[in-house]
Amino acid sequence: MDLNGLCGAVLGVANERSIAWKIALAAREAGARLAFNYQNERLERDVRALTQSIPGALCLPCDVGDEAQIDKFFGAVGEAFGGRLDFLIHSLAFARKEDLAGRFVDTSRDGFLLALEVSTYSLVAVARRALPLMRAAGGGSIVTMTYFGAEKVVRNYNVMGVAKAALEASVRYLAADLGPQGVRVNAISAGPIKTLAARGITGFNDMFAAAAEHAPLRRAIEPEEVAQTAAFLVSPAARAITGEIIHVDAGFHIMGT
Repeated sequence: MDLNGLCGAVLGVANERSIAWKIALAAREAGARLAFNYQNERLERDVRALTQSIPGALCLPCDVGDEAQIDKFFGAVGEAFGGRLDFLIHSLAFARKEDLAGRFVDTSRDGFLLALEVSTYSLVAVARRALPLMRAAGGGSIVTMTYFGAEKVVRNYNVMGVAKAALEASVRYLAADLGPQGVRVNAISAGPIKTLAARGITGFNDMFAAAAEHAPLRRAIEPEEVAQTAAFLVSPAARAITGEIIHVDAGFHIMGT
């Protein structure tokens, strides 16, 4: 992919195994300039250490649960990138560990609202702030991350499956809203990947093994495969694609068992 001359923001890097980080590396290799967020002081050190390896990268605080921080982040990004933004990667999700085990019916109200706020509403919030910068760029691309648990019941995914289903619906509504202004919105539904977030899912190793066993390609996916798909989606090569959920899961989602 050729992303030379394009500027992008990548939200959700936590460490070197994060999908967001793999996407950032693919985008940088293709020539993009990048900005990153970190949620709090605890994560700042790790994110800064990673982003220092990318020449000219911005690394700024932004907790997506704080409207003022979102405003400040996109204000700084716009200033650094000459008032424009070509693409946005949204790789943010969270649910309490106790809400990712047992029965979905036992999900607490607070746990439900937290999962939906961080994992779903945050896409709407950042898209709204990115829109003026993307209009100034003549259009743009937003890519978020989802999972098969949005479509079918996956044991121990629970409230996150509901949040991802809402996220996928949000992709379609945002694509309809923003399309007339030249902004595309898509999601990648990735197969199981061993990330920090995945450790919070009870029985993840079984989920990982089952996906590799039953997928048509008979293997697990690599994070770089997701990253390359994201680079494609934010590139001019994907300029006619919007509102889509692109599965990068070795074909697992087509199987009945």
